[in-house]
Amino acid sequence: QVQLVESGGGLVQAGGSLRLSCAASGLTFSSYAMAWFRQAPGKEREFVAATKWTSSITYYADSVKGRFTISRDNAKKMVFLQMNSLKPEDTAIYYCAVMRYNSGSVYYKNNYDNWGQGTQVTVSS
Repeated sequence: QVQLVESGGGLVQAGGSLRLSCAASGLTFSSYAMAWFRQAPGKEREFVAATKWTSSITYYADSVKGRFTISRDNAKKMVFLQMNSLKPEDTAIYYCAVMRYNSGSVYYKNNYDNWGQGTQVTVSS
């Protein structure tokens, strides 16, 4: 059974940094991609960043490009999201997700098979 556990969220002032971690268990090594999404109150869950397990290709939402960096540790089956220059509009619950097979675009949340429980990120102004 696949389990994803996020950690690293918290309260930070605007301009600050946080590093989120996602530990995956129960995954086969052939899982296709992992991603971070976020959901603010009253809004749809939106794509933040993604990485494919077997390549160095990364993908970012325009709103976080240049500020956030997604990385992974294949051996430990962990994915990280380094978030710098945080803004109040980054406040949301951040979710880790895995696409176990090539189901389509990494930007589309319905293509992901498993989700973590989320970690709250709050950026104060």
